[in-house]
Amino acid sequence: MSTTERRITGHTQVFFIIGDPVSQVRAPEVYNALFARHGIDAVLVPMRVAAADLAGWVRHTLRAQNVGGLWATIPHKPALVGLVDRIDPLARVAGAVNAVRRCADGSTDGALFDGIGFVKGLDQAGIPIAGQRALMLGAGGGGQAVAAALLSRGIGELAVHNRSRARAEALVAQLQAEAAVTGSASVIRVADHNDPGGFGLVVNCTSQGLKADDPMPVDPARIDVGAVVVDIIMSREPTPLLRACAERGIAGHAGFEMLVQQVPEYLRFFGHEALAQTLQQDLTEVRALLRPR
Repeated sequence: MSTTERRITGHTQVFFIIGDPVSQVRAPEVYNALFARHGIDAVLVPMRVAAADLAGWVRHTLRAQNVGGLWATIPHKPALVGLVDRIDPLARVAGAVNAVRRCADGSTDGALFDGIGFVKGLDQAGIPIAGQRALMLGAGGGGQAVAAALLSRGIGELAVHNRSRARAEALVAQLQAEAAVTGSASVIRVADHNDPGGFGLVVNCTSQGLKADDPMPVDPARIDVGAVVVDIIMSREPTPLLRACAERGIAGHAGFEMLVQQVPEYLRFFGHEALAQTLQQDLTEVRALLRPR
Protein backbone atom coordinates (compact mmCIF):
# COMPACT_ATOMS: atom_id res chain seq x y z
CA MET A 1 0.00 0.00 0.00
CA SER A 2 1.45 3.42 -0.91
CA THR A 3 1.40 6.41 1.40
CA THR A 4 -1.43 7.88 -0.71
CA GLU A 5 -3.62 4.77 -0.45
CA ARG A 6 -4.29 4.58 3.26
CA ARG A 7 -7.25 2.35 4.13
CA ILE A 8 -8.60 2.75 7.64
CA THR A 9 -10.94 -0.08 8.61
CA GLY A 10 -12.44 -1.57 11.72
CA HIS A 11 -9.21 -3.57 12.13
CA THR A 12 -6.90 -0.53 12.14
CA GLN A 13 -4.94 0.08 15.33
CA VAL A 14 -5.36 3.71 16.40
CA PHE A 15 -2.73 5.87 18.08
CA PHE A 16 -2.91 9.52 19.09
CA ILE A 17 -0.38 12.27 19.60
CA ILE A 18 -1.63 14.77 22.13
CA GLY A 19 -0.50 18.29 22.87
CA ASP A 20 -1.65 21.89 23.14
CA PRO A 21 -0.90 23.21 20.58
CA VAL A 22 -0.50 20.28 18.23
CA SER A 23 -0.22 21.98 14.82
CA GLN A 24 3.59 21.84 14.95
CA VAL A 25 3.95 18.08 15.36
CA ARG A 26 5.64 16.04 12.63
CA ALA A 27 4.94 12.60 14.10
CA PRO A 28 1.75 11.87 12.08
CA GLU A 29 3.60 12.51 8.81
CA VAL A 30 6.48 10.29 9.83
CA TYR A 31 4.75 7.34 11.46
CA ASN A 32 1.81 7.15 9.06
CA ALA A 33 4.27 7.05 6.16
CA LEU A 34 6.22 4.27 7.90
CA PHE A 35 3.03 2.31 8.67
CA ALA A 36 1.90 2.54 5.06
CA ARG A 37 5.27 1.71 3.50
CA HIS A 38 5.84 -1.30 5.75
CA GLY A 39 2.35 -2.76 5.65
CA ILE A 40 1.28 -2.00 9.22
CA ASP A 41 -2.45 -1.48 9.71
CA ALA A 42 -2.21 1.46 12.11
CA VAL A 43 -2.78 5.20 12.08
CA LEU A 44 -1.48 8.09 14.21
CA VAL A 45 -3.91 10.97 14.71
CA PRO A 46 -3.07 14.39 16.24
CA MET A 47 -5.37 15.56 19.04
CA ARG A 48 -5.31 19.00 20.64
CA VAL A 49 -6.15 18.39 24.30
CA ALA A 50 -6.18 21.18 26.88
CA ALA A 51 -4.34 20.56 30.14
CA ALA A 52 -7.60 20.82 32.10
CA ASP A 53 -9.09 18.02 30.00
CA LEU A 54 -6.08 15.70 29.96
CA ALA A 55 -6.97 13.34 32.81
CA GLY A 56 -10.49 12.71 31.57
CA TRP A 57 -9.39 12.36 27.95
CA VAL A 58 -6.70 9.80 28.81
CA ARG A 59 -8.98 7.84 31.12
CA HIS A 60 -11.77 7.50 28.58
CA THR A 61 -9.79 7.23 25.33
CA LEU A 62 -7.53 4.43 26.51
CA ARG A 63 -10.55 2.31 27.37
CA ALA A 64 -11.12 1.77 23.65
CA GLN A 65 -9.77 -1.65 22.78
CA ASN A 66 -8.54 -0.67 19.32
CA VAL A 67 -6.44 2.20 20.72
CA GLY A 68 -2.83 1.13 20.99
CA GLY A 69 -1.62 4.16 22.92
CA LEU A 70 -0.41 7.70 22.55
CA TRP A 71 2.54 9.95 21.97
CA ALA A 72 2.73 13.14 24.06
CA THR A 73 4.20 16.57 23.52
CA ILE A 74 4.08 19.95 25.29
CA PRO A 75 2.64 20.49 27.90
CA HIS A 76 1.44 17.01 28.83
CA LYS A 77 4.61 15.01 29.51
CA PRO A 78 4.88 15.73 33.28
CA ALA A 79 1.16 15.32 33.97
CA LEU A 80 1.04 11.89 32.34
CA VAL A 81 3.30 10.47 35.05
CA GLY A 82 0.35 10.42 37.44
CA LEU A 83 -2.14 9.12 34.88
CA VAL A 84 -0.60 5.77 33.94
CA ASP A 85 -0.31 2.56 35.93
CA ARG A 86 3.44 1.98 35.44
CA ILE A 87 6.36 4.08 34.19
CA ASP A 88 9.88 3.13 33.20
CA PRO A 89 12.94 4.22 35.24
CA LEU A 90 13.93 7.11 32.97
CA ALA A 91 10.42 8.53 33.07
CA ARG A 92 10.42 8.23 36.86
CA VAL A 93 13.74 10.04 37.25
CA ALA A 94 12.88 12.77 34.75
CA GLY A 95 9.29 13.12 35.96
CA ALA A 96 7.86 13.00 32.45
CA VAL A 97 6.27 10.57 30.00
CA ASN A 98 6.10 10.92 26.21
CA ALA A 99 4.61 7.54 25.30
CA VAL A 100 1.75 5.54 26.81
CA ARG A 101 0.65 2.11 25.65
CA ARG A 102 -2.56 0.29 26.43
CA CYS A 103 -1.93 -3.29 27.52
CA ALA A 104 -4.21 -6.24 26.78
CA ASP A 105 -5.70 -6.11 30.28
CA GLY A 106 -6.52 -2.42 29.93
CA SER A 107 -3.69 -1.21 32.14
CA THR A 108 -1.18 1.36 30.90
CA ASP A 109 2.60 1.66 30.67
CA GLY A 110 4.42 4.97 30.33
CA ALA A 111 7.90 5.60 28.94
CA LEU A 112 10.19 8.49 28.09
CA PHE A 113 12.33 8.35 24.94
CA ASP A 114 13.76 11.89 24.68
CA GLY A 115 16.83 11.03 26.71
CA ILE A 116 17.28 7.66 25.02
CA GLY A 117 17.22 9.42 21.66
CA PHE A 118 19.85 11.85 22.93
CA VAL A 119 22.35 9.22 24.12
CA LYS A 120 21.79 7.08 21.02
CA GLY A 121 22.59 10.17 18.98
CA LEU A 122 25.87 10.49 20.88
CA ASP A 123 26.56 6.82 20.18
CA GLN A 124 25.87 7.39 16.48
CA ALA A 125 28.43 10.21 16.45
CA GLY A 126 31.00 8.15 18.37
CA ILE A 127 30.91 10.45 21.42
CA PRO A 128 31.76 8.68 24.70
CA ILE A 129 29.51 9.17 27.72
CA ALA A 130 30.87 7.02 30.56
CA GLY A 131 33.30 8.99 32.71
CA GLN A 132 32.76 12.22 30.77
CA ARG A 133 32.49 15.65 32.44
CA ALA A 134 29.36 17.37 31.17
CA LEU A 135 27.79 20.78 31.59
CA MET A 136 24.06 20.82 30.92
CA LEU A 137 22.29 24.13 30.41
CA GLY A 138 18.59 24.08 31.23
CA ALA A 139 16.65 22.01 33.76
CA GLY A 140 13.28 21.98 32.03
CA GLY A 141 11.61 19.01 30.37
CA GLY A 142 14.35 18.44 27.79
CA GLY A 143 17.07 18.80 30.37
CA GLN A 144 15.39 16.40 32.77
CA ALA A 145 15.21 13.71 30.09
CA VAL A 146 18.80 14.24 28.94
CA ALA A 147 20.13 14.26 32.51
CA ALA A 148 18.33 11.03 33.43
CA ALA A 149 19.73 9.29 30.34
CA LEU A 150 23.28 10.55 30.95
CA LEU A 151 23.09 9.27 34.53
CA SER A 152 21.91 5.88 33.30
CA ARG A 153 24.94 5.68 31.01
CA GLY A 154 27.56 6.38 33.67
CA ILE A 155 28.39 10.03 33.11
CA GLY A 156 31.39 10.92 35.26
CA GLU A 157 30.24 14.39 36.31
CA LEU A 158 27.09 16.30 35.44
CA ALA A 159 26.89 19.98 36.29
CA VAL A 160 23.44 21.53 35.79
CA HIS A 161 22.98 25.24 35.19
CA ASN A 162 19.60 26.93 34.95
CA ARG A 163 18.57 30.57 35.02
CA SER A 164 16.31 29.63 37.94
CA ARG A 165 18.72 28.05 40.41
CA ALA A 166 15.87 26.49 42.36
CA ARG A 167 14.89 24.45 39.33
CA ALA A 168 18.45 23.23 38.86
CA GLU A 169 18.64 22.32 42.54
CA ALA A 170 15.41 20.34 42.30
CA LEU A 171 16.67 18.34 39.32
CA VAL A 172 20.05 17.70 40.93
CA ALA A 173 18.38 16.46 44.13
CA GLN A 174 16.22 14.11 42.08
CA LEU A 175 19.25 12.76 40.19
CA GLN A 176 21.31 12.38 43.37
CA ALA A 177 18.51 10.36 44.95
CA GLU A 178 18.44 8.06 41.90
CA ALA A 179 22.23 7.71 41.98
CA ALA A 180 22.05 6.67 45.63
CA VAL A 181 19.49 3.99 44.84
CA THR A 182 21.38 2.58 41.87
CA GLY A 183 24.83 2.91 43.40
CA SER A 184 25.99 5.23 40.63
CA ALA A 185 29.39 6.86 41.11
CA SER A 186 28.41 9.89 39.00
CA VAL A 187 29.04 13.31 40.51
CA ILE A 188 25.92 15.45 40.09
CA ARG A 189 25.91 19.09 41.13
CA VAL A 190 24.47 22.51 40.47
CA ALA A 191 26.76 24.70 38.37
CA ASP A 192 27.16 28.15 39.92
CA HIS A 193 27.73 29.69 36.50
CA ASN A 194 27.48 28.74 32.83
CA ASP A 195 31.23 28.72 32.13
CA PRO A 196 31.86 25.70 29.84
CA GLY A 197 35.61 25.66 30.42
CA GLY A 198 36.91 22.29 31.58
CA PHE A 199 33.96 20.25 30.33
CA GLY A 200 34.28 17.64 27.60
CA LEU A 201 30.57 17.69 26.78
CA VAL A 202 28.39 20.82 26.72
CA VAL A 203 24.65 20.37 26.16
CA ASN A 204 22.19 23.19 25.53
CA CYS A 205 18.74 22.15 26.71
CA THR A 206 17.43 25.71 26.92
CA SER A 207 15.36 27.56 24.32
CA GLN A 208 18.16 30.08 23.80
CA GLY A 209 18.89 29.93 20.09
CA LEU A 210 15.33 29.62 18.82
CA LYS A 211 15.26 33.33 18.05
CA ALA A 212 17.93 35.23 16.15
CA ASP A 213 18.37 37.78 18.94
CA ASP A 214 18.60 35.24 21.78
CA PRO A 215 21.72 35.50 23.95
CA MET A 216 24.15 32.60 23.77
CA PRO A 217 23.56 29.97 26.48
CA VAL A 218 27.35 29.94 26.99
CA ASP A 219 30.32 31.95 25.80
CA PRO A 220 31.65 29.95 22.81
CA ALA A 221 35.13 31.39 23.37
CA ARG A 222 35.27 29.58 26.72
CA ILE A 223 34.55 26.10 25.30
CA ASP A 224 37.59 23.82 25.30
CA VAL A 225 38.92 23.07 21.82
CA GLY A 226 38.54 19.32 22.28
CA ALA A 227 35.01 19.51 23.69
CA VAL A 228 31.80 18.38 22.02
CA VAL A 229 28.75 20.65 21.98
CA VAL A 230 25.19 19.41 21.49
CA ASP A 231 22.30 21.84 21.02
CA ILE A 232 18.99 19.97 21.23
CA ILE A 233 17.00 22.82 19.64
CA MET A 234 15.20 21.53 16.55
CA SER A 235 15.69 24.14 13.83
CA ARG A 236 16.23 24.17 10.09
CA GLU A 237 19.50 26.10 10.32
CA PRO A 238 22.37 25.60 12.79
CA THR A 239 21.82 27.59 15.96
CA PRO A 240 24.09 30.56 16.72
CA LEU A 241 25.89 28.40 19.29
CA LEU A 242 26.66 25.68 16.76
CA ARG A 243 27.76 28.24 14.16
CA ALA A 244 30.13 29.80 16.68
CA CYS A 245 31.53 26.38 17.52
CA ALA A 246 32.08 25.60 13.85
CA GLU A 247 34.03 28.82 13.44
CA ARG A 248 36.39 27.67 16.21
CA GLY A 249 36.67 24.13 14.88
CA ILE A 250 34.75 22.67 17.83
CA ALA A 251 32.60 19.62 17.15
CA GLY A 252 28.92 20.55 17.32
CA HIS A 253 25.77 18.47 16.91
CA ALA A 254 22.13 19.49 16.50
CA GLY A 255 19.07 17.91 18.10
CA PHE A 256 17.95 16.30 14.85
CA GLU A 257 19.60 12.93 15.49
CA MET A 258 18.02 12.83 18.95
CA LEU A 259 14.64 12.88 17.23
CA VAL A 260 15.64 10.29 14.63
CA GLN A 261 16.93 7.81 17.19
CA GLN A 262 13.65 7.84 19.12
CA VAL A 263 11.62 6.43 16.22
CA PRO A 264 12.67 2.76 16.62
CA GLU A 265 12.14 3.08 20.38
CA TYR A 266 8.54 4.21 19.96
CA LEU A 267 7.82 1.44 17.47
CA ARG A 268 9.34 -1.22 19.72
CA PHE A 269 7.39 0.08 22.72
CA PHE A 270 4.13 -0.18 20.79
CA GLY A 271 4.79 -3.75 19.70
CA HIS A 272 6.24 -3.27 16.21
CA GLU A 273 9.57 -4.95 16.94
CA ALA A 274 10.32 -6.12 13.40
CA LEU A 275 9.95 -2.64 11.92
CA ALA A 276 11.96 -1.15 14.80
CA GLN A 277 14.84 -3.54 14.08
CA THR A 278 14.71 -2.86 10.34
CA LEU A 279 14.83 0.89 10.81
CA GLN A 280 17.52 0.79 13.50
CA GLN A 281 19.82 -0.99 11.07
CA ASP A 282 19.41 1.83 8.56
CA LEU A 283 17.73 5.07 9.63
CA THR A 284 18.07 6.75 6.23
CA GLU A 285 14.32 6.54 5.63
CA VAL A 286 13.55 8.08 9.01
CA ARG A 287 16.04 10.92 8.49
CA ALA A 288 14.45 11.72 5.14
CA LEU A 289 10.97 11.82 6.66
CA LEU A 290 12.09 13.99 9.57
CA ARG A 291 14.35 16.34 7.62
CA PRO A 292 13.42 19.94 8.48
CA ARG A 293 11.28 21.49 5.77
